[in-house]
Amino acid sequence: MKQEQSRGLSYYRLSLLSFLKESHPELLSDSDFITTRSDSAAEAYSQAIQSGLSHIYAEETANHVLYEGLHFSLLDTLITILWNEFSVEIPEGEARDFALLLLPRCSDLQEKYALPDDFLNSPDFDLLYTELTGFISLYIEENGLQ
Repeated sequence: MKQEQSRGLSYYRLSLLSFLKESHPELLSDSDFITTRSDSAAEAYSQAIQSGLSHIYAEETANHVLYEGLHFSLLDTLITILWNEFSVEIPEGEARDFALLLLPRCSDLQEKYALPDDFLNSPDFDLLYTELTGFISLYIEENGLQ
């Protein structure tokens, strides 16, 4: 049983790490968050199975715990803005690297908005999109990337 549980913890940890690398690289160094979240997901899965629920439902429950609060990504938003608004200045293949460069410089904007999972569908998303677009435009202008 211990080996089974260990494999479950490892699976959720690896899944979370992979997701964070793609969409929330700023959280990769937060080992407490990663450990707590992956342990909680494994526990949610185990409890769902012990309650007699199907493996599919147990996996959905664990994934809900694992990714809660992480569905909206500022990095992904920056990449989308670069693709949509700055494709001439920043080629699509370079958008992720450029967004990673910008991400730490956007911390004040990130703190200005609550970024829940459903933020993309909120009225504030358009405001953030506009502010980020302006920020990127100024950054490109100030750093001679035009």
